[in-house]
Amino acid sequence: MGRLFGTDGVRGLAGRDVTADLALRLAAAAARELEAEKGLGYGSKVAPPVLDHRQEGEPRRLRGIIGVDSRVSGDMLAAASAAGLASAGVDAHLVGVLPTPGLAYLTRSQGFDVGVMISASHNPYQDNGIKFFASTGYKLPDAVEDLIEARLAEQWEPAIGQTVGAIKFDSTCVNRYIDFLVASAPVPLDGMRVVLDCANGAAHQVAPEVFRRLGAEVTPLAVDPSGTNINAGVGSTHPELLQRAVVGLEAHAGFAFDGDADRCLAVDAAGELVDGDKIMGILALALKARGELPGDTLVTTVMSNLGLFKAMAAGGIEVKVTAVGDRYVLEEMIAGGYVLGGEQSGHVIMSRHATTGDGVLTAVQLACQVRAAEGSLGELAASVQAFPQVLVNVPEVDKGRVETDPAVAAAVAAARVELGQSGRVLLRASGTEPLVRIMVEAPTADQAESVAGRLATVVARRLGL
Repeated sequence: MGRLFGTDGVRGLAGRDVTADLALRLAAAAARELEAEKGLGYGSKVAPPVLDHRQEGEPRRLRGIIGVDSRVSGDMLAAASAAGLASAGVDAHLVGVLPTPGLAYLTRSQGFDVGVMISASHNPYQDNGIKFFASTGYKLPDAVEDLIEARLAEQWEPAIGQTVGAIKFDSTCVNRYIDFLVASAPVPLDGMRVVLDCANGAAHQVAPEVFRRLGAEVTPLAVDPSGTNINAGVGSTHPELLQRAVVGLEAHAGFAFDGDADRCLAVDAAGELVDGDKIMGILALALKARGELPGDTLVTTVMSNLGLFKAMAAGGIEVKVTAVGDRYVLEEMIAGGYVLGGEQSGHVIMSRHATTGDGVLTAVQLACQVRAAEGSLGELAASVQAFPQVLVNVPEVDKGRVETDPAVAAAVAAARVELGQSGRVLLRASGTEPLVRIMVEAPTADQAESVAGRLATVVARRLGL
């Protein structure tokens, strides 16, 4: 049996893979690990301040906070998670629908000992997931997740009598997160016309309220969650609706979130998509100009476009590169004391404000930069000229040999010689499927497609099962 936790918590088909029983047992196991280790997480020299509301020396029971996105299975899994915490003597606070980064913020700012988020992010509504946050607001390290998983098999005595945890409901807690987002804005957005695609997900109340309070004229899209329409043809994975709306309404900008609102993509007034690479580029250049980019460094993954690397080099900004995954970006940020990082997909981490990627925070900061620059989003995005990029998946191959097969290595070397400094080639094994993923960037789309096609042929021939 493989590891239960994946790269972003436990995720699968709700009711079959992610069941109420599993949610209960995982929450109870996390509570026992919390009690045993007096904490689930790790500190950080780049962590925002924790606002603990306890009086000094005040004893209290351990407390957990549980949030959900808008999937129909969310309440079932949240109730089971609350029962699991309570059965292990932890008070559980159910706070309803809010973005994953909102749950992270509330965990640390309100002095909770553990956060539990029920969400499957950008997946379809049938899926759901469970992820834990430490009291610091950070996702748990792999080692702590492994300890929790190991506790699923142990014998233990549930709480009884007065040691049983209480379960409380607080639908107003989300307002503290909204206040935080509004307070993060360095300038007002009076008169700015924005369109917000909330993916019928966790941001459907938060994002429009934040932008309205900042003075923007807001047109909200996909803000009617039914439990089964989250991410369905809308949001950051389907920005076409937003692009049409921004142009049709003559808005200054649009922002699209995914189901749990930890991602953000933008759209300029001409309807052009502004992806995570361009967003990071805009923010990095602005921070450097203000002297607020430690080490003049941005952190991103190997999948970021070559255009970002060239734009940052031209702006005197170093780029640290990690493996794919926002957790690896965050680890590099913590290690180096950096404040900005993210992924092309729209996960943007601003560690002076937050401990995880936050889509609404990203939208606010980007909109404020547009206003402060007294220009347009399109003009700012032009600072990062993306190279044509082709992505090809080669299935049914022995992915373990992708880095050792001599013919594959020779083909990659030849492609890199052909592209020189004007392109890039990346081959990597999928972490979950028998696939090799090929990414090629080149000055023209035709050349990128030609190089990628040749490499795919070699990989299929040499590594085919």
